[in-house]
Amino acid sequence: MATLRDIKQRIVGVKNTQQITKAMKMVAAARLRRAQENIINAKPYARKM
Repeated sequence: MATLRDIKQRIVGVKNTQQITKAMKMVAAARLRRAQENIINAKPYARKM
């Protein structure tokens, strides 16, 4: 059976993982938004080709 200390450490570890995951999602969303904007901005040039 896990001790109280083990459980607390596990909770801290899970919180850290959640924080990292949230940051990664935010970065991915920003990169996707930037890529979509680049595609939209490139459409006029692509149509002229």
